[in-house]
Amino acid sequence: MRARAHFLTPLALAAVLTTAACGESGSSGTGGSADGGGSAAAGDACAPVAGDQLVVLDDDQQLQNADNIIPAVNAEAAAANPALLETLNSVSEVLTTEQLVEMNAAVDVQRQSAEDVAAAYVAEQGLDAGVSGGSGPIVVGAAGFTESQVLANVYADVLNAAGFTASVQTVGNRELYLPALQRGEIQAFPEYLATVTDILNRQLNGTEAEGVASGDVDETLAALTPLAEQAGLVFGEPAEAADQNAFAVTTAFADQLGVSTLSELADACGDGSLLLGGPGECPTRPQCQPGLEQTYDLEFAGFQEYDEGGPLTKAAIQQGEVSIGLVFSSDGALAQG
Repeated sequence: MRARAHFLTPLALAAVLTTAACGESGSSGTGGSADGGGSAAAGDACAPVAGDQLVVLDDDQQLQNADNIIPAVNAEAAAANPALLETLNSVSEVLTTEQLVEMNAAVDVQRQSAEDVAAAYVAEQGLDAGVSGGSGPIVVGAAGFTESQVLANVYADVLNAAGFTASVQTVGNRELYLPALQRGEIQAFPEYLATVTDILNRQLNGTEAEGVASGDVDETLAALTPLAEQAGLVFGEPAEAADQNAFAVTTAFADQLGVSTLSELADACGDGSLLLGGPGECPTRPQCQPGLEQTYDLEFAGFQEYDEGGPLTKAAIQQGEVSIGLVFSSDGALAQG
């Protein structure tokens, strides 16, 4: 199980599809038949178009929460050596979602090791130059899925270049690694902005506390900062790279309609011919079908149930069974092959 806390429990990227090159967030609603079979479309302008390559449509109205990659550091460790957070922020300065997709694909599809992929990325980005001031041992924690392993090794390699003696320790899921980070048993961890914000909010204010994260990076970071202080943590700068729920179509579909955003999709698909694919929770969750309907005014001819952003959903999009489906934004399946 992945360590983030989207409303869905994503598959580990190591279990990536066998039919394509290629978390915890997502949902859906009532825009068509939600019994697993699509109803007859009102038109065919946005009927499914098969194709091998998938592309995510930009969530330009911020339906999804901002799960950008962000360094989490034990507060005592950060205070003892300011170079720790400064060095990890240098990773955030350059890390993009596209790069994250490529690194995930390198491990899950090309079967390279997370260590080798991280080392190559650090060298290509020049992250092993211009960092300094570090000293002493640092343990970087990792969860048990590809992306976390890669990012932890990127962090460790850059920290070693800065003068620290850094190592990577796989800790497991958030219920294990977050307390270990707070206790100082590990000193750093690649986290997800919106997810950790809401997790800490519930940890400190009760399990029924209302979520405080949003699709706005700056607002979510502002909400996180006082929570982190109470929890004995410090967070660095969020990267552009994010791993969150997203909606993908085939490039053939996107090119045919000339769309790259969900708003453009809504403008192009007013005839209600879209078929949506995703997990069974999608028709009732506010960040899936209901969110698409309410935020983007999209209409659906029907809904097909598959898995949680996994191989079945992606294959259904590729094979033209559905027009659009729920994926994860940094999935290696999105790598341009």
